[in-house]
Amino acid sequence: MESLRGSSVQHLQALSALLSTQQDDDDDDEDCKNVTACAGLGPGHVGPPPTKDKEVSSAYVKNNSKDIWSEEEVSEGSQYDDLADPRPQPEYEIILKQNVGTEDLFLGLNRKDPSSMCCEAMLVKIKLPDTKATDVVLDVKEKFLDLRTLKYKLGLHLPHPIHSHRGKAQFFSERGELEVTLLMKRPMDFINMQ
Repeated sequence: MESLRGSSVQHLQALSALLSTQQDDDDDDEDCKNVTACAGLGPGHVGPPPTKDKEVSSAYVKNNSKDIWSEEEVSEGSQYDDLADPRPQPEYEIILKQNVGTEDLFLGLNRKDPSSMCCEAMLVKIKLPDTKATDVVLDVKEKFLDLRTLKYKLGLHLPHPIHSHRGKAQFFSERGELEVTLLMKRPMDFINMQ
């Protein structure tokens, strides 16, 4: 059993020597000859020691302006977040939709499948009980949906980018529900939708 422990320590030392780009002191090699001294070795001891120099990435370099953050660091729709607003968020549901014909279903001619990569639209159903259609204010951005009424507010970060000017909204007063259909913007549409 002792020979197995010694060989595993030797394998660990050999792996560390292979991964290390710097030559370590000889004191470490003398300490590791004793099996009990090497029992404290872990994954952090393999390879070169971490460098103390902190590299600053170019994404976080602060310009000479007095801005605390750049516009790229702020998510779309954050200007609508108001923590002091007491209005509750309404219940909502997001459903992905695709147009499927008989040639897709039975013959598979258009190479569509049930995955979300083949979906063309997103349907957002928002329950707004005791609300009139004239009270609804809706603003749709590429990745954010902002809905305001007298009783409710909803700031929804969308799961996929959409064409903000090509959607439609329909309010059903008998159900107290707003349905917003948004066409999704896909970077690989020319491949997926053929």
